[in-house]
Amino acid sequence: MLSLGQLSAQQDPTLTSYHFNALLFNPAYAGSHEHLTVNLTHRQQWLGLEGAPVTQVLSGHMPLQNDRVGLGFTLMNDQIGPGGATELSGAYAYRIPVGAQKQFKLSIGFQAGVANWRSRLGTINVFDTDDAAFGQNLSRWLPNFGAGAYLHNKQFYAGVAVPRMLEYDLSQDNQHTSQIKAQNVRHWYLTLGGAFRLNGEELVFRPNLLLQHAGFFSKTGENQIGSPASLNLGASFLFRQLFWAGLTYRTALAQKSSTDSANLWVAWSLRNGMRFGAAYDITLSKLRTASSNSFEIMLGYEFDVKVKQVVSPRYF
Repeated sequence: MLSLGQLSAQQDPTLTSYHFNALLFNPAYAGSHEHLTVNLTHRQQWLGLEGAPVTQVLSGHMPLQNDRVGLGFTLMNDQIGPGGATELSGAYAYRIPVGAQKQFKLSIGFQAGVANWRSRLGTINVFDTDDAAFGQNLSRWLPNFGAGAYLHNKQFYAGVAVPRMLEYDLSQDNQHTSQIKAQNVRHWYLTLGGAFRLNGEELVFRPNLLLQHAGFFSKTGENQIGSPASLNLGASFLFRQLFWAGLTYRTALAQKSSTDSANLWVAWSLRNGMRFGAAYDITLSKLRTASSNSFEIMLGYEFDVKVKQVVSPRYF
């Protein structure tokens, strides 16, 4: 008896603390804090599962003195099993005041970068040593570019972005004779959220949404590729402008896909601008029978280049 199946998954890494890493998926976010901000995140997914994803992201962004232009950079390293990717990109955002009283800012962003896609299939122990596919390694440096839009004020934000427009056949040769068949696909992101003061500046409530989709409008041959859209629903509280505490629920928007995880995260901002954070994901899918949960740790720093001192943390 024979059976055939197809497995689809998103290629971009998933972060629970994506609020502090928005530049990773939307270049229009550059400069939105109105001062220089730097963030470093490490994620360890599905503890105890061999070859589980491990991700590091370093990002920074700031506005220029004319306040119309924002600049930023992102360095990302993602490893899963024998494969992985390392990417360095720069972001440029042009910010326009909009609204009757110019209470909103609309930012249009562009990014360009280069990524190394790699797969060390030769390191895998296999039963069939004559399988040519497992005797090859893959390593390719490929350029890419992306774009996004971000609208926000002090109480609301919305964004849409495609951080990597170009799709590549990652096979090592142009004749497609390689035993390795792989392709990267573009990812789409939609963000939405707000901030509501419940007790002045002492307590702020922030609901948020992140929708991700991989492979939308992408095709290989006759087959549609990609994975079900991934939805992140979250709610968090900011206490006394210093301490964040939040919950996030992550699931796939498909009939046959299971829920992914329930996530808890915290972030603590010191008066000197230093920020510490951590997240813990409770796995809800069937992977919980083979692995433990996931965690993230985060370190950030907020500057105010205008008045030479740290200001209150941004809601978004």
